[in-house]
Amino acid sequence: MRTGARRQRFGGRWGLTARLAMASALLSLLIGGVFTYLIVAVISMRDTAALARHSERTLAAAYDLQRVVVDLETGERGYLLTRNETFLGPWKTARARFEPQAAQLRELSGRYPSQQERANKITRDGRAYLTQYSEPLIRDARRDPAAVATPARTAEEKRRVDTLRADFDDFVRFEQKRATDRIARSDDAARRAVLVAVCGTVGSVLLITGFSGHLTRQVVRPVRRVSRMAVAVARGDLTVRLRETGKAEIGHLEHSMNTMARSLERNRDELIASRARIAAAGDAARRRIERDLHDGTQQRLVALGLELRLAEDDVPPDQTTLRRRLAGLVTQTTDVVQELRELSRGIHPAILTKSGVVPAITALARRSPLPVETDLRVDRKLPERVEVAIYYVVSEALTNAAKHAHASYVRITLTATDREAHLTVSDDGIGGANPGRGSGLIGLRDRVEALGGRVEIKSPPAGGTTLSVCLPMR
Repeated sequence: MRTGARRQRFGGRWGLTARLAMASALLSLLIGGVFTYLIVAVISMRDTAALARHSERTLAAAYDLQRVVVDLETGERGYLLTRNETFLGPWKTARARFEPQAAQLRELSGRYPSQQERANKITRDGRAYLTQYSEPLIRDARRDPAAVATPARTAEEKRRVDTLRADFDDFVRFEQKRATDRIARSDDAARRAVLVAVCGTVGSVLLITGFSGHLTRQVVRPVRRVSRMAVAVARGDLTVRLRETGKAEIGHLEHSMNTMARSLERNRDELIASRARIAAAGDAARRRIERDLHDGTQQRLVALGLELRLAEDDVPPDQTTLRRRLAGLVTQTTDVVQELRELSRGIHPAILTKSGVVPAITALARRSPLPVETDLRVDRKLPERVEVAIYYVVSEALTNAAKHAHASYVRITLTATDREAHLTVSDDGIGGANPGRGSGLIGLRDRVEALGGRVEIKSPPAGGTTLSVCLPMR
């Protein structure tokens, strides 16, 4: 029974979490497979490109060595025809370059035994041409020019040069064929990679589109409805309800949201009344303490000061020590009375009860160590609880501006309508006030929210602090 009820509650065997996991796994496998194949293809293409570059270097080395052989041949022919030693310059350069160039060709051909053998044959035939024909020919021509111009030597030169050319043609033909095969394999791998990428992209798009549509119907739209309900509840409308049409966890969320709204609606009035009673009781207690201090302790201290001053006047002139002590007691009593007045003003200012919030704020501005600009557009008496809250907000804001914000001036703006009172206190201080730290701002927020009001604090670093308060009249 419990298993069946749980399945029915969460929309059958597969909840949204399981569906999301399955779709994610399928998409991951598809994308992972495509990317794995593409990585393998890219690695193969990279290897093929490296081999193609190696073939280019090998062919370049073969062509360079072939030019060396051509320079040997043309140099010796020019010398034989002209007997000018100048033509031996290219021949000497080519003879010096032959061995290094042949070594480079053998090194580049070392990956493949067949090409290595062709490079070795080119080296052997070229070395034989140089040492067995070209160098002896130049020596003999210097001794006896007529002795070298024979048909036998000409035929020998042609045979050796043709052999070298055949060696080079065979080497280049094989290397070009291998490069062509690599390019063909690379092109084929690229085409397959493109095909796989296209198929993977199309499959991913279809899967994502289908899954997105499912999520939109089953999750996004219901969550939007839940979000709209949450916004309405945050604004104070606790009568809004959701249609419980969602499946699985979404259905459970809709049911929970409706249950929460009903619970909040039942407890809202009691909570508001309780917070208002707490605030009113605190204000009443402060008023009573202020009145007791003013009418009782403060008056008795004033009377005591007068009695001490009269006693000072009655002291004979020759009792200077006693007169000085009485004068000190009079001064201390006066200081105590002044401190008591400041203390009672902080508990609950009498001017607020007698004259209202505008004179009370004006008095706070005059006592502030900072220049304060006020714009108080209130022409009537506000509800007592509203005036008390405004007074303490302004008092705390001025204290913070002087002690913590390092401000040079403060501006206070107060307006009131039949529905709400709006207060703004701003300074040009260092900013950075954090409502989460310090009991002062937390206490102000609690006081304002206890009356159903709103508090907003903007305090960017080095941008000053602005405290905005909205209090309902009812």
